[in-house]
Amino acid sequence: MKYIVMLGDGMADYPNKNLGDRTVLEVANTPNMDFLAQNGAVGLAKTIPDGMSPGSDTANLSVMGYDPQKYYTGRSPLEAVSIGIDLGADDVTFRCNLVTLSDSDNYEDAEMLDYSAGEISTKEAEVLINFLNEHFKTDSINLYSGVSYRHCLVMKNAKTGGILTPPHDISLKPIKDYLPKGENSQILLAMMKKSRELLKNHPINLKRIAEGKNPANSCWFWGEGTKPAVTSFEEKFGIKGGVISAVDLIKGIGICAGHQCIDVQGATGNYDTNFMGKAIAAVEFLDSGYDYVYIHVEAADECGHHNDPEHKIQSVESIDHDILGYILPQMQKRGEPFTILLMPDHPTPLELMTHVSDPVPFVLYRSDKKLTPNATVYTEKAAAETGLYIDRACELVNHMIEGKI
Repeated sequence: MKYIVMLGDGMADYPNKNLGDRTVLEVANTPNMDFLAQNGAVGLAKTIPDGMSPGSDTANLSVMGYDPQKYYTGRSPLEAVSIGIDLGADDVTFRCNLVTLSDSDNYEDAEMLDYSAGEISTKEAEVLINFLNEHFKTDSINLYSGVSYRHCLVMKNAKTGGILTPPHDISLKPIKDYLPKGENSQILLAMMKKSRELLKNHPINLKRIAEGKNPANSCWFWGEGTKPAVTSFEEKFGIKGGVISAVDLIKGIGICAGHQCIDVQGATGNYDTNFMGKAIAAVEFLDSGYDYVYIHVEAADECGHHNDPEHKIQSVESIDHDILGYILPQMQKRGEPFTILLMPDHPTPLELMTHVSDPVPFVLYRSDKKLTPNATVYTEKAAAETGLYIDRACELVNHMIEGKI
């Protein structure tokens, strides 16, 4: 038996007036998702435990089979692992976004114009992060460059206890009520303010402004955490697997779980990603002797954060056509039984431009037997109407392996 998780990050949504009071999944043309729904078990799953923030970190831990209440130690340490940072037991890590703030005389009066600085390129961002680190680095503080706008700050021999806000939660809002509070807040805020001074006239930003792009004119710290301790997936579930993602966070979870990380050329973490390349890589990985592959596609989530319905619909349709439309016939051709778990990690509603904790629609499909309850289409409404509800999404891996629900 081969096991495939197709994780469409943030693709669940709310009915949207601009889409005729329908969700993206209801509007999108998804014949392969609908086929899975018609022949697999369809329902809702709760990926975010009560009291926890609806982040991609906690949600993807759940879907990968790890109870966030037991295994979660923060978002940034998972990304740090992916970057290759060797963390000590007393290190505290922070996610560092390069963001675009509005012009204002005082830092506190600015607005969060763009949490991704116009999806700044990794090459540009690396130069800016290294430039900032020349000013910030000490024996106990170090910045590390990651992918695009996503980077990492490590404080040695530090304590946790900061109150920090993800920048994608405050798009187009004034930042004054969301600045760092609690432990380490003075240091972090001072670095954020200093970064704005340093980045304002950097040649990369001047060039981006001249080209009509958003400048990376500040760093923003959030996602505090400490070194994770995650049981290996093979030890926990008895199968060997891998992860395909363009996002450091998901790669980090995969590495902590002992998975192979499979890089795909042209994987960007947005709607221009190499959808087909991920599908081909997944099938080749399973052909090489592994049992399980976790395909993570960030595109719909990014479009949700930017209130971009056109590209969110396009992203869902590309998952359907380019990934599932390739994987299904390829796996059928091989003749070995296979299982597909299709789901988002959390909704990212267009109208809210951020994550919510609502249960998400899932399909568990097996090629060798029909699971129930079925639905005619894969949508939030259809999943709710079946009455199947999984209160702890971390149990879905067990349902995959056992072949029943």
